[in-house]
Amino acid sequence: MSASRLPTIAVVPAPAGAPPARRRRILPEGRRLAGLLVLGLAAWTALYLALRPAAGFLTHRVLGLEAGSRLAESVAFFLYDAPKVLLLLVLVVFVVGTVRTFFTPERSRRLLAGRREAAGNVVAAGLGVVTPFCSCSAVPLFLGFVKAGVPLGVTLSFLVAAPMVNEVALVMLLALFGWRVTLLYLSAGLATAIVAGWVLGRLRLERHVEPWVHAAGPGGAAGQAAPAPAWAERVERGVLEVREVVGRIWPYVVAGIAVGAAIHGYVPDGVLAAYLGGSAWWSVPLAVLLGVPMYASGAGIVPVVQALLDKGVALGTALAFMMAVVGLSLPEAIILRRVLRPPLIGAFVGVVAAGILLVGYLFNLLA
Repeated sequence: MSASRLPTIAVVPAPAGAPPARRRRILPEGRRLAGLLVLGLAAWTALYLALRPAAGFLTHRVLGLEAGSRLAESVAFFLYDAPKVLLLLVLVVFVVGTVRTFFTPERSRRLLAGRREAAGNVVAAGLGVVTPFCSCSAVPLFLGFVKAGVPLGVTLSFLVAAPMVNEVALVMLLALFGWRVTLLYLSAGLATAIVAGWVLGRLRLERHVEPWVHAAGPGGAAGQAAPAPAWAERVERGVLEVREVVGRIWPYVVAGIAVGAAIHGYVPDGVLAAYLGGSAWWSVPLAVLLGVPMYASGAGIVPVVQALLDKGVALGTALAFMMAVVGLSLPEAIILRRVLRPPLIGAFVGVVAAGILLVGYLFNLLA
């Protein structure tokens, strides 16, 4: 072939730090992604704003329920709160799932490794808010912390804070009750996690960790750090979090709202206040005893707490109930039995329960 018939190839210099192929592949994808996010947020906002009129229309026009009746109050509560909570849950889980790509469990272990107690308890409680956690991951997280050399008390601060002060519950509390109640719950949960972990660390209960945990030995040297994901991958992780988390807990959320709707419509005013009001000394212990055997996520229990407060239950008692449900769940204790002996589990439950009782009494006095 002659030189005159050879195809002409134009060579375009690559921008610093990014080959041309990567630039061509990501830039259009990034623009489409941004557009989809804007459209999705606009649709979410439109749906959210339409919830209250839609709930009223369905209750009174479609179902024909008389305004002011107990059934109408319960149905309207459910038809408004169920989609509202689920919409909030989708938005919050998506945002948090995206943010969590910056705070992996492995990074949390590295941040906590070598920390002394006290300072480590504070850092661990703070990380518990943003690090993925559920009851089923209690054992692998505990093993990872032990292998990284994290002190037992610091590890337990993390295990208390992660379910109790989870971000989904905080955003739902903010949406339903405002910043004051949310800030109270956040401060109470973090304080409980920090103090409980510090106290348990002072008790020197390491001998009650199952021997096979220590026999596993320290973690090996970390390999080469994985490259930071692109924003498209972070957003994809947020979408997957919505599918996994919302798909797993939505029945509990709907069940919690149904219970809250029944309380809202059918429990007479003053009945719950008589048993769980701030003046009754037994109200806080009773709330904790009722909450421990239950198993519900923060998203599922917040609507129940809302209904309890509407019926006159004291603020500290309601917060103690919620903290007991999400922070002292029976399934988590059963799962932790694989790595902890009964004396340590008993001390863990006892110290955390004492902190929750103190929080309940304190907020009842201040409210």
